[in-house]
Amino acid sequence: MTNNCALCNTELTSMDTLLGANSLSDGNVLCNKCLNKVSDINDELLYNLNAFSIDDINNMLNTEAAQTVMTVGKTLPAAIDSGSHQISKEVYKRRHQKIKNELERLHANLSVFTKGEIKELPYFISEEEQIIAITDAQFVNTLDAGVLVATPNRMISVSKGMFGAAKINIYSNETIKLLSFVTHPRSPIIKLHLEERTVEFECYMDKEDAEKFYDTIKNIYNNPQEQSSKQIGSAKRSVSVSSEEIFNQLEKLGKLRENGILTDAEFTEQKKKLLEQLK
Repeated sequence: MTNNCALCNTELTSMDTLLGANSLSDGNVLCNKCLNKVSDINDELLYNLNAFSIDDINNMLNTEAAQTVMTVGKTLPAAIDSGSHQISKEVYKRRHQKIKNELERLHANLSVFTKGEIKELPYFISEEEQIIAITDAQFVNTLDAGVLVATPNRMISVSKGMFGAAKINIYSNETIKLLSFVTHPRSPIIKLHLEERTVEFECYMDKEDAEKFYDTIKNIYNNPQEQSSKQIGSAKRSVSVSSEEIFNQLEKLGKLRENGILTDAEFTEQKKKLLEQLK
């Protein structure tokens, strides 16, 4: 694969080759800037780029330059959908660009297998909702690739096999009672403890990135003082807690450790935070 954009010849970045599925049918690759440019001419390029060659794209650009089109009135853009989600192509493009910018800001370290999942995100993450953490994570005992996304109010799992539609699972903050992390030298597991069940995600691509994801959001779900609000990124508040409440929380933490939900290290960390409030 070439290291330069087939249109502008600039050197490709990791975001060009990872997030936009920017490979053409003939093996050439576009940078995200050129992809945005040509997708303004043909919307299909945005979500079906690998069906076109560089010759096809050059022909489109030449035709566009040679034509002067006078449009009378305004036609709403056609809609594209993913499952039950349906948005206009213009909305998809705006959301897609916003998501790419956020992933660049987060220095997202995603594998090449998650291109399909990233393309699904604009269908259900609005321009007002911010991504605060993302990592490779698939449901345990499955072969699908997947990503786990955290936003201020929910966590989202997107998984997709080589063939077939994407599977979207959304967990609002109110339904997540606890978040835990099972260490492993190759594939640690992130657990979402819900009211009636526990959902497990295997992070087989990058152990350090999975730990970074967990460390970013763990205090929101595991800090007893913040269980009621569960708003990621909210400012920390000083809360007056009685000794009786703290001892009740310690008892709950002990049961979670006994049941294997919390590791010894996680139990010790939470216990220390609670005891500090007695000082």
